[in-house]
Formats: sequence, structure tokens, C-alpha cells
Amino acid sequence: MPGLHLRLIGPLQSNKADQALALFDVIETLDRDKLARALAEAGMKAGVRPRVLIQLNTGEEPQKAGVIPTEADTFIARVRAEYDFDLQGLMCIPPLEEEPAMHFALLARIAARNGLEALSMGMSGDYETAVRFGATHVRVGSALFGARSGG
Repeated sequence: MPGLHLRLIGPLQSNKADQALALFDVIETLDRDKLARALAEAGMKAGVRPRVLIQLNTGEEPQKAGVIPTEADTFIARVRAEYDFDLQGLMCIPPLEEEPAMHFALLARIAARNGLEALSMGMSGDYETAVRFGATHVRVGSALFGARSGG
């Protein structure tokens, strides 16, 4: 479909990097070196330059993936130096029980000091706050399709 861009948001196993690059236009959940290496190798094999966002775990939640904020600048620099990615920006999913504004502000500060423009943050319940803090992409699936069942 012309103008349709598919974005992967969610956990990605490094052994699925080939399939992810074949299916998606942008990977929004780059969060570790092993995955960066796998995406780089898959990109070389496919002859594409992977478009990625780095996922930050702004709440430092142990059950969530993502680079913790204190390691973000180092990880961003390493990705830029070692891989031929189209690094577009950052993504986060704040903790459910916390005010999202402070997480969105943190993500925006880290992106600004690293010269990254894309900010994927905010979902159906907090997208207005995310937009106030500079979101360029919001995820509003439940507003469009309703709440998930079985969860």
C-alpha cells in the first residue's frame, strides 16, 4: 500500500533480525549490542541500511527492555560509530504507575543532546502529554481498535 510504513515496536530476538528487516520499514526497539550486530549483518545481506530508533527504559524497570538513561549517550555513540544505521531517534514506554511527563521530558533531553529528531512516545492514554513534550510518533492502537482481550 503506497505511503504505508510498518514499524516494529516490541521485543525483537537477534535471531529474527533478517525477518524483521524484510517485514518492517523501521525497527523502534534497538536496545542492545547483540541486536545491533544482528541488524547490521542482516542489513548487509539484504543490501539495506536499517532504519532504527533506540529504545530507552526510562523507568529502569527490570521487566522491560531498553537502554537505561545513564547508558544512553554511550550506547548512541557506539551505534553511530560501529554500524551503518539510519538512526532516527529514541523510543520509550513509561511505567504505568508513574506520571509519564517526566519520562517524556527525559527522552526529549537525551534526544536533543544527541541530535536525534524522532521521539516515539505516548500511547492512547497519554499521547497528548507526549505531544506536549515533542513526540513525533505516538502509539494509539487501543484508541483505534479497543482494549486488548485476554490480557
